[in-house]
Amino acid sequence: MRSSYPINIQTALPLQLDHQATTPCDKEVLASMSPYWDKYWGNASSKQNKSGITAAAAVSLAREELASCLKVEPSRIIFTSGATESNNLALIGHARAVSQELGKPGHIITLETEHHAVLDPLRQLRKEGFRLTELRPDSNGILTTDQLRNALQDDTFLVSIMIANNEIGVIQPIKDLASICREKGITFHSDAAQAFGHIDLDPFEMGIDLMSINAHKLYGPKGIGALFINPGLKIMPLQWGGGQEQGIRPGTLPVPLIVGFAKAAKIAMKDISARQKKIKVLRNELLKGLEERIPKLLINGTLERRLPQNLNITLPDTLGSQLHKNLRPLISCSSGSACSLGEPSHVLKSIGRSTAQAEASIRLSLGKETNSETIKDAINIIEYIFLKVKRNKEESKI
Repeated sequence: MRSSYPINIQTALPLQLDHQATTPCDKEVLASMSPYWDKYWGNASSKQNKSGITAAAAVSLAREELASCLKVEPSRIIFTSGATESNNLALIGHARAVSQELGKPGHIITLETEHHAVLDPLRQLRKEGFRLTELRPDSNGILTTDQLRNALQDDTFLVSIMIANNEIGVIQPIKDLASICREKGITFHSDAAQAFGHIDLDPFEMGIDLMSINAHKLYGPKGIGALFINPGLKIMPLQWGGGQEQGIRPGTLPVPLIVGFAKAAKIAMKDISARQKKIKVLRNELLKGLEERIPKLLINGTLERRLPQNLNITLPDTLGSQLHKNLRPLISCSSGSACSLGEPSHVLKSIGRSTAQAEASIRLSLGKETNSETIKDAINIIEYIFLKVKRNKEESKI
């Protein structure tokens, strides 16, 4: 709390509004992991002793719990270090397996607005001879079925479209897009890092063949994720040694993290509807307050198909560097992806924002601890900083 701050602030600073970058580990999750750091510290791959058997049982139960959250068989879940590795394993592993089988690389389709954990592996595949089409969504951030149909080629074998965008929060019509792929026998992958634990997911019902998920976006530990693999799909491993995870992803399993992942998912699924309803009300309060205070404010991406916790806005007539410099001590928010390294958002530029507009944009993402006081304070702070930066910009022209 800063008594010298010119606005009456009710809550501690900085306000925590960057929950799409990561989330704090839930206390129940921490408690569930605790015994597996010291008391049950065995290697799940070493079943010649009680310690290893106990660890293996914990991994097996966690796999079953995660599979239940996705309504799939436990054998379809492969543990990884996070959604980034899951994306790499799904995209590069499947592409190389198909190429080896056919004797030549084929054609892949994705969106310009994907996370770099999807774009970069696919661009690596392009260097290996695969052809890559990066589609530009409509200005609302949504890809249409006609756009996908028109991009298909005779040798298209893989399409990767994320469920919910990490920056603007828009939710793609995955079931419709996946249906087009299924008709053509094309593998459909989706990065669900932002969606899992926040909206209901059913890979089979949605038509998804490969789905990447992680724990730290839903109040679980960092460093653990998983890949759902539809039966019959071929994946070439990216590393070898040990044969763990059906030989697809070898390496000693991090038992505490796996246990924590399953616990976080279980907690998230219990109150998913009530939690998101509450967060959506708060998000709408935030938007309404900012629109009343800041004329010409731009909303990035459609509000109709959007994660309830997400609000991405562009502030008019504002220097982005000054905006973020002044906001940083007061609000934990983002100018784009947590992995963008400070570059102007490729997502915002793809939906038509200029470089200056992209730099003057902020992603505000609410969490389960966010309350009305936080929202009121955020509105006051953003308005104050907006007016301050705008005034400085105007004075610099004199």
